[in-house]
Amino acid sequence: QVQLVESGGGLVQAGGSLTLACAASARAFRWNIMGWFRQAPGKEREFVAAVTWFSDIKDYANSVKGRFTISRDNAKDTAYLQMNTLKPEDTAVYYCAARWSRDLSRNENEYTYWGRGTQVTVSS
Repeated sequence: QVQLVESGGGLVQAGGSLTLACAASARAFRWNIMGWFRQAPGKEREFVAAVTWFSDIKDYANSVKGRFTISRDNAKDTAYLQMNTLKPEDTAVYYCAARWSRDLSRNENEYTYWGRGTQVTVSS
């Protein structure tokens, strides 16, 4: 069964850090692009970051560049999103997603598998 499960969300003060994890079934993870998206209340879901299978190429939204780091451990079928210097505007439900391709994409419609999301709340 294809499955992505996010964890690591929570409540943190502005300036703090959180690390999200996405545990995937092998079918969802192997050779796929892994991405993170987020959806704030009343807003559309937006791209956050993505990484290739070999981690040789990473892409970040301008709003998180320099603060967030995407990574993956292929031996554990797990992707991570290290979030530093968090801001209240980072508050959202964070989703991981897998894309059956070798090319990065910021388009959520090009991702095949999705997790259910984990809530991140940043207080000011």
